[in-house]
Amino acid sequence: MNNEWITRVDPVEPLDGPLRGMTMALKDNIDLAGVPTTAGDPRNSQPVVDNAIVVDRLIAAGAVPLGKTNLDQYATGLVGTRSPYGACHSVFSERHVSGGSSSGSAVAVASGQVDFALGTDTAGSGRVPAAFNRLVGIKPSRGLVSARGVVPACRSLDCVTVMAGSVATARAAYDVMVAFDPDDAWSRRADDLPRARGGRVIGVPDVGLDLDPLHEAAWQDTLSEAHRLGEVVKVDVRPLLEAADLLYSGPWLAERWLAFGDKLVDNPAVDPTVRAIVRGGAALTASAAFAGFDRLATLARASEHLWTQLDALLLPVTPGHPTLAEVAADPIGVNSRLGRFTNMVNLLDLCAVAFPGPDRADGLPFGIQLLAPAGHDHALIDLAALWCGEPVPTAAVETDVLLAVAGAHLSGQPLNDQLVRRGARLAFDARTASSYRMYLVDGPRPGLTRTLTGADGPGIEVEVWRLPAAELGGFAATIDPPLAIGPLELSDGQQVLGFVCTADAADPTRDITSTGGWRAYLSGR
Repeated sequence: MNNEWITRVDPVEPLDGPLRGMTMALKDNIDLAGVPTTAGDPRNSQPVVDNAIVVDRLIAAGAVPLGKTNLDQYATGLVGTRSPYGACHSVFSERHVSGGSSSGSAVAVASGQVDFALGTDTAGSGRVPAAFNRLVGIKPSRGLVSARGVVPACRSLDCVTVMAGSVATARAAYDVMVAFDPDDAWSRRADDLPRARGGRVIGVPDVGLDLDPLHEAAWQDTLSEAHRLGEVVKVDVRPLLEAADLLYSGPWLAERWLAFGDKLVDNPAVDPTVRAIVRGGAALTASAAFAGFDRLATLARASEHLWTQLDALLLPVTPGHPTLAEVAADPIGVNSRLGRFTNMVNLLDLCAVAFPGPDRADGLPFGIQLLAPAGHDHALIDLAALWCGEPVPTAAVETDVLLAVAGAHLSGQPLNDQLVRRGARLAFDARTASSYRMYLVDGPRPGLTRTLTGADGPGIEVEVWRLPAAELGGFAATIDPPLAIGPLELSDGQQVLGFVCTADAADPTRDITSTGGWRAYLSGR
């Protein structure tokens, strides 16, 4: 035993369903009827009456709970040592931490005691223990899995996650877990989130990541293998890493204090590190909270362009794998470093999948993760399956169309989100053939019309986007006359689709061709 269990329960006869007979463990901040939900605090000893909504769904699908697992108290930590029920260690080393806060859940799966386990992930708690125990960890988009019946840590960010030994098992549980819950104020409908286009452009950091030496060597092996997934491009990840530093300050530390600050009395049952961290939230002011929100918005804007270029971002899960002794010597500093690549994911409304990369030279696991915008969960799961050599469910082959935009749908313009939410990705910048003229039409909007006589000049500035073909009809329906989608020729002779204007709306007194493009027109207006 590795201190992984807080409460064991007898197995029951499974119901019929897609998970029939699969066994599961529940992190002990998730309600299981008839059992206390301790959240790592023995004073919470009263059995709860109802299952958490996500547990009800899994049981109805045939899963069988075997008990409640250990955790960093009140889900505050990434190490798995902040518990009066004892510390957990990796199943691969008694010297190294299991990772937290979902420490016991990871150990229960990695040691073969259950098929999958639920955790929660606010700062990385479903991915760090997966990485340290050679597991797959799916962190859903915020709100896709109901958190009703889960003890909150940071309610606006908390996600229920699943860990398993394979992508297929984790996916099977995830598919059952996802459902809109009208009684959970933070629940979201999957159909309301942007759709992934299913491409394979993988971003990797363009800077060194300050990894421990054994992690660094495994990361370099990972980069060499990444080309198996698709096109690999280097990108600036500094805004994401800076956002990670915000989680334990300002609004989100105050939110933890709001969630369970009343429990942090001077009592031997309270972990002193948890108390020291969360008590800082009591003194934060409203102005500090709004300063944090403003800084996060700035960093989100600085990073949002990544998702017009990429289908996923590849990162290590952690910078290293600390020992129990290292955590004991510096409990806050070591823990903080572990969240460098995970803390920002919920803050920036991303989804993530952690899975095993190449082992370190000492034989310990090295965990990697793929990140993408909310709603792209299945696309990330498919990529993780491809990496791990597992089959990907057969689906209809998606094709793209090339669409040239010239006005409010350009990057950074007000309607660009209409493209991004439909899974479009920026392909390249271009200009139209020289025979096009640009007119100002009602809106105001730019309208492109091709002349019969031709014209001199470099053409009109456009962006060409790859849009899933299935989305073209719905997108075209958002466009009001006199504009429409029609064939458009680029300066190199390539034929694409684009915004064109009917000839009757081409008013010579509103010809703005000389500006060369919509951005230039706006700047000179």
